[in-house]
Amino acid sequence: MTRWAKDVRPDRVLPEYPRPQFERSQWMNLNGLWQYQPGKDNEEVPSGKLSQTILVPFPVESALSGVMEQHGRLWYRRTFVVPAAWKGQRLLLHFGAVDYESEVWVNGKRQGLHTGGYDPFTYDITDALTGSGPQEITVRVYDPTDNGGQPRGKQTLHPQGIMYTSTTGIWQTVWVEPVPAVHISDFRVTPDVDRGLVRVIVSGSAPGPVTVVVRDGARVVRAVTALSDAPIEVPIPSAKLWSPDSPFLYGLELQLSSDTVHSYFGMRKISIGSDGGYKKLYLNNKFLFELGPLDQGFWPDGIYTAPTDEAIRNDIQKIKDYGFNMVRKHIKVEPYRWYYWADKLGLLVWQDMPSPNSYTEHTPPVDTAAFASELRRMVQTHWNTPSIVTWVIFNEAQGQHNTAGLVSMVRGLDSTRLINQASGGNHFGVGDFLDIHSYPAPGVPKSHSQVLACGEYGGIGYIVPGHTWATGPTYIMMDSVAAYTSLYDDFANDLVIFKTNNGLSAAVYTETTDVEVELNGLMTYDRIPKAPIAAFRASNYKVIHFKHYIHSVLPSSSDSPRVWRYTFTPPAADWSSLAFNDAAWKSGLAGFGTEGTPGAVVRTVWDGKDIWIRQTFSLGRSPSGGYPLGLSPSDLENLVLNLHHDDECEVYLNGVLAAKLGGWTSAYSVFPVYPAAKKALRLRGPNVIAIHCHQDRGGQYIDAGLSVLSATR
Repeated sequence: MTRWAKDVRPDRVLPEYPRPQFERSQWMNLNGLWQYQPGKDNEEVPSGKLSQTILVPFPVESALSGVMEQHGRLWYRRTFVVPAAWKGQRLLLHFGAVDYESEVWVNGKRQGLHTGGYDPFTYDITDALTGSGPQEITVRVYDPTDNGGQPRGKQTLHPQGIMYTSTTGIWQTVWVEPVPAVHISDFRVTPDVDRGLVRVIVSGSAPGPVTVVVRDGARVVRAVTALSDAPIEVPIPSAKLWSPDSPFLYGLELQLSSDTVHSYFGMRKISIGSDGGYKKLYLNNKFLFELGPLDQGFWPDGIYTAPTDEAIRNDIQKIKDYGFNMVRKHIKVEPYRWYYWADKLGLLVWQDMPSPNSYTEHTPPVDTAAFASELRRMVQTHWNTPSIVTWVIFNEAQGQHNTAGLVSMVRGLDSTRLINQASGGNHFGVGDFLDIHSYPAPGVPKSHSQVLACGEYGGIGYIVPGHTWATGPTYIMMDSVAAYTSLYDDFANDLVIFKTNNGLSAAVYTETTDVEVELNGLMTYDRIPKAPIAAFRASNYKVIHFKHYIHSVLPSSSDSPRVWRYTFTPPAADWSSLAFNDAAWKSGLAGFGTEGTPGAVVRTVWDGKDIWIRQTFSLGRSPSGGYPLGLSPSDLENLVLNLHHDDECEVYLNGVLAAKLGGWTSAYSVFPVYPAAKKALRLRGPNVIAIHCHQDRGGQYIDAGLSVLSATR
């Protein structure tokens, strides 16, 4: 249980107005204790009182629901009394989200059928109401989870590894509110930073004049009256721009007939610019490196549903405290109030579309119609959200299909945001991003026509005793806080180099919190920070604001192949020394490894357990008398390895150990050179770099180069 679970009261469950960008003053929260019972296939609507109770809106699988069971079919029921003051108005019944299929009756009259586990829906129940007294709501739920091809994100009936406990039934707030006969049904807000205005389109149950009022606090910036269902442009003189550092929100009031809705918006622009031959992410016409955690939105006590609004706010604030300016909402769509806190506290959001058939076998074919429909609804539901800057359509090829067509559909719906075709693949050259995943060290893809992103990296494991759901394997497990924060900082240094030299625009660290058996969160599953936040904040500040230029001394073979001497047979003890005679070794083009190894550029096959490679190089004076590439003796202090290894390896310079690295990388990364090895290098005459790499499991690969880091170009 999280520390917020104690604040959950059956008579006051998530009491805040659930839709801050579409708020009315009169409403009734229907969260709380409902009747409930498991259902059956083709079952008639049950009569009378249901057999059990459940705390709505917590999923039936969750501890906070009071049930903690999994059922694919459910029945819900409760009554409410319409306040006398609402007499003469229409009554709307809202569901924030129900997973997956729901059918609703009011006083025995069927209101409709809804499919889709992540989007809100509404029924006008006025004509089903009785004259007075209790009004009865009945809800039927069906959720196939693994047994269907619908979008479901990380939910499974068989939790393990990176798949987690399912969510079934009502999992977001249920509420009713009165509206006049002529009322606002929808609206869209589009800021235009370059023209200094905001464009608003208001739709209603009937057409009519609409008044749009923009406020800066209590001060009215501008009020405009025009017809509904047409763009209304409202000038915003000297606009205060929204950004993570200054998340200013303008108040917005919309009036149609006697209906008034309160909202807000942010003046911000997300776009792509060109810099040094690369496409870069721009916020408000300036480059901003976007750095954030992968956020899965699971809770140990509520599964998909946070226990309180304060718990949601805390998650967003903690991400800010760690020094991130972005978050990737991972294959889940959150309640409105999650985005409200991202808007208010200032956090850029990459919004994933929940994937179908995620990491599970023997599932039905992808329901492509449901995917397209729910993708469309996700965009339409959240297109007024200032914090959302990127739509992510697929993740790691899970259920991937019709990528170009779906990118085109989203572009037609929303041309103001960027589109990531597929974080981690597969890539078809469409959308705005080329996004790879690299574990544990970050990597950078190659393109001059799309924005470059490392959509997942890290996954550093660390256990806080007494704060685990269960234990399971992770990418790399650390045994001390010092080792944990040090490795995180090493990865941050890689990102600075990739940003400065290779055009990287964004990176996503795995992840905000532990989730069930995944133990690679910055916080535990119950939201306890694992290490001092200040250490991570310093590393993240460096990534966003610093530059480290890399000057190649001995190029790797990532772009152009270089010849190395190599052997698969254990060599003599002095194999790494300059004096060793490697004439009996073979010659081959780097890199060495097997096809399919992540990030590998294989030119010579190495598929055994061990390989030893050597290359002779010179740092001697050039014909003009200077040092190559402007190199001076003091530059050797900033010498680093540019290395891609899978698995563990040892690197020697002139026979002196320069680095000893465990585990593996999924891309070329930068590693420090031991001081003794730097001293062993000769600026005049030949030098040798020698590497032993051992294959442990999975893929295998080795290639390396040497570079000098500098704060200047």
